[in-house]
Amino acid sequence: MMRAYVGLGANLGDREAMVRSALEQLAAEPGVELVGVSAFRDTAPVGVVDQPRFLNAAAAVETSLSARELLELLLGIERRLGRTREGPRFGPRTIDLDLLLYGDERIDEPGLEVPHPRLHQRLFALEPLADLDPDLVVPGRGPLAHLVAGLQSA
Repeated sequence: MMRAYVGLGANLGDREAMVRSALEQLAAEPGVELVGVSAFRDTAPVGVVDQPRFLNAAAAVETSLSARELLELLLGIERRLGRTREGPRFGPRTIDLDLLLYGDERIDEPGLEVPHPRLHQRLFALEPLADLDPDLVVPGRGPLAHLVAGLQSA
């Protein structure tokens, strides 16, 4: 089993219901055990700032799935919950599920990059991870606590 971390976010409709539904669907999948969920955070949008605020969280899972299989599962949950890829990148969305970390692995393949390529720049993803494991080390980037502190002081 591999410990992986998933970022969740929503800023359209009932954000909390959408994030909770995504968590329920993730927990119901074969080969995935939901072992922790961070606090939910109301956050300002990044990139395209003229859109509703987000509700963000992170989940820790134990999984027998490969990183690619887990990513495909996350994309499937997004589709089932009505996520479309229309509109601007970083624009509004009903649900967003990102594979943030997959153990201590570093993966760079077409369509799959782990750790998530912008994780170290996103306080809305790092702070929920710190809820789950404050001693976490982001492969190639260093201790989570240092990444959080650097962004909080910026």
